[in-house]
Amino acid sequence: MLQNVKFGMSGCLGGSCKMNYNQFCPIAKAAEILGERWTILILREVLMGGRRFNTLQRGLGDISPALLTKRLKQLEDQNMLIRRRIPGQKGFEYYPSEACESLLPVLFALGEWGVIWAKHTILDQDFDAELLMLYLERSIDLDKMKGQETVIKFRFSDLTEQRDWWLLVKPEAAEVCLRDPGRDVDLYFNCTVRTLSEIWMGDRTYRDAIREGDLRLDGDPALMRNISSWLRPNMFANSPRSPGEARIPA
Repeated sequence: MLQNVKFGMSGCLGGSCKMNYNQFCPIAKAAEILGERWTILILREVLMGGRRFNTLQRGLGDISPALLTKRLKQLEDQNMLIRRRIPGQKGFEYYPSEACESLLPVLFALGEWGVIWAKHTILDQDFDAELLMLYLERSIDLDKMKGQETVIKFRFSDLTEQRDWWLLVKPEAAEVCLRDPGRDVDLYFNCTVRTLSEIWMGDRTYRDAIREGDLRLDGDPALMRNISSWLRPNMFANSPRSPGEARIPA
């Protein structure tokens, strides 16, 4: 009689449980890999170029180091990630497997669904300056930046702590700085975290935010004229914003 009982979790050894729905349905099998908390966001970070533990944790925010370590090990065991030792160092880098890379259109579709159907669940506390700055760092198109160095300063008027952030852009990389790098600033952004998040996500335009008094820019006129060319918008910037605009599969 017990052989017909199905358990939602199996393989519990040493306090580690593997999610198991005991169904042959491919959605159920996919959920066994992707359904654990944080898993999809970890894969998002890896697919966006995050390779090292600290970089992944930076993009995930509240996840504990212990849980991130556990999830990375699970994803490696499930052939979603490939772990490689960093030459000459103690740490590891994580690369997407072929199975992981094939999830990119799935995650994009999930994100587009979220833009339409989950946007109403966004709360004020969801607008996180650290996550926004990480995304802006990744969004700089280095090929469009002229000169050996560009310094961009952001002042977020809605923050009481760490109001000022800097992006130091060089030909080889862009880097977020929490302290004044001691260089001349080429462009100043003054706004709230929410305003810049909405602009980067594609919900507002720079022109509208400036006209409505929610964004003030100052600095190099060339940088201000061409912001959208060197600061690439979010991948969902051109996605449908309402059910009526959604693309219907053929």
